[in-house]
Amino acid sequence: MTECIQERFEFAAHSSKPVVVEFDGEQSSSDGGALLLREVDRRLRLTERLAACFADQRDQRRVEHSVEDMLRQRVFSLALGYEDLNDQELLQKDPMLRLLIGKKDQEQDLAGKSTLNRLELSTGMTSRYKKVHDWREALDKLLLDLFVESFATVPEQIVLDLDATDIPLHGTQESRFYHGYYGHYCYLPLYIMSGNQVLRARLRPANQDASAGSWKELAPVAARLREQWPEVQIIVRADSGFCREGLLLWCEQNRVDYVPGLARNQTLRGLIEDPLQQAREGFTKTGEATRVFREFSYRTVSKTWSRWRRVVAKAEYISGKENPRFIVTSLAPEVYEGRLLYERLYCARGEMENRIKD
Repeated sequence: MTECIQERFEFAAHSSKPVVVEFDGEQSSSDGGALLLREVDRRLRLTERLAACFADQRDQRRVEHSVEDMLRQRVFSLALGYEDLNDQELLQKDPMLRLLIGKKDQEQDLAGKSTLNRLELSTGMTSRYKKVHDWREALDKLLLDLFVESFATVPEQIVLDLDATDIPLHGTQESRFYHGYYGHYCYLPLYIMSGNQVLRARLRPANQDASAGSWKELAPVAARLREQWPEVQIIVRADSGFCREGLLLWCEQNRVDYVPGLARNQTLRGLIEDPLQQAREGFTKTGEATRVFREFSYRTVSKTWSRWRRVVAKAEYISGKENPRFIVTSLAPEVYEGRLLYERLYCARGEMENRIKD
């Protein structure tokens, strides 16, 4: 059959004006909003400084795509939702991405998936076959420098949020393990954040506790902040998965306050029997969720804690059932009263989970 490609479509007129669709325009893109990202990048010099965290040992006479160009291409692609490297086969000719990267020749193709893959497989300076190598220490320093630069004045308090999340794996990647909580094979990266800024990110296999190595990653972050602001108060927040003796003890030894969740158990449940009864009676009278707060000194029965610590309990009755929650903290009662500590300080860590979902 003869193949006919129609290049013009005429639709019903709008008033006296004809409505015509033609396909003879120049290359176009639906990602015009990315120009705002370019302005942010220029202000922060982010990708420029990120490129300085890599060593390029390629023969520069044969290089078509610089490390900075490749990083910009990958960073902007990720920001625009193009996560798969296979997407780059089509994006090589995308006019908006060419503009974002700063290509003077708008006809020159961008890096393909294979070139970008070689960049992402950087494994340090040990492999003779990898010509572009990343410096992890430089990457860590850059994140902290960007955070410090975001402050116009000296902060009195900085709250650091710790959390782990899953990166699902669908192949046979090295160090992959099945995680029972998430229900699939994954990695288990650790993040340290403050507000909406990432201060540290560490990729880890999933065959370990969520808090594994957390204080070792926290130590250089706290040291950098104290180097910049010696008197700043640092508070660490986390869920109950991080309530481990190693992290709590490190915080106490390094002038870092903490307020992680504490997993409930029968012993803790027994300590708030009266407050739970009060909450139950309040719910019965009003039909609305009722909270009663109680605090006490607590040490794990198995003596895994080296000392007694302050615990704040929320005895809550909601929707016809009890909903107790516990947090442990180094903050004194005269500084943070129990309800204020839980509702204003601890619960605000949910914002970090929103950023992880983003």
